[in-house]
Amino acid sequence: MRIDWLESVDSTNEEAKRRARAGEAGPVWIAARRQTAGRGRRGRAWEGMSGNLFATGLYTLKTDPARAAQLSFAAALAVAEVCESVIDRDRIRVKWPNDVLVGGRKNAGILLESGTTPGGDLWLAAGIGINLAAHPSDTDRPATSLKAEGVSLAPETALDRLVDAFERWRAVWSTEGFAGLRGPWITRAYGIGEPCEVRLEGETLKGVFADLAPDGALRLDLPGGQRRMITAGDVFFPGAVG
Repeated sequence: MRIDWLESVDSTNEEAKRRARAGEAGPVWIAARRQTAGRGRRGRAWEGMSGNLFATGLYTLKTDPARAAQLSFAAALAVAEVCESVIDRDRIRVKWPNDVLVGGRKNAGILLESGTTPGGDLWLAAGIGINLAAHPSDTDRPATSLKAEGVSLAPETALDRLVDAFERWRAVWSTEGFAGLRGPWITRAYGIGEPCEVRLEGETLKGVFADLAPDGALRLDLPGGQRRMITAGDVFFPGAVG
């Protein structure tokens, strides 16, 4: 697997998108020592703190955007394995839809973006940020870093482990579909069976995170007995750290 390290870039996702639009097919991972305009979900800023990992995998896939989006779960499992290589697995959780927590605090974020190649295939940019050496303190959800948890991991080592793990889970997805990711994700899931609040565009729902649907949607059981399948939204667990 080819890995391109850059000294500085606006965003590894933006760099991957530029390359895809210029005709690069991948697979290639793009990583940066410094990121000046990183983004998270819904356009939120992702701080480019020194010593952290900023990386994006660029792939060309023969599938549709909805199915390709399932690879966010493969990315979460890969990040969890990176963290588990230096921290007790019991402290690592994946949080729907695309966060990884250490001790209930956000340690990583994932942003998948896609588009169509001139040949009609799908390009996918799988952006991943892991707080290795530092973490923000003024976020709406408590954050942490591996350093704050008492361990150290160099960005180069973290990326090597991340790429290896992502490729393994991508292979599982390629052969077994989402079913191959669902079970391992659920065993690490944060908050299944617990009350939560889901914030959607123009709507906020309260219920219980009952299950993960076969396509990756969050099954929310509402107080009146109704059931909603959530495919995109922000999930909060009242009273919890994360």
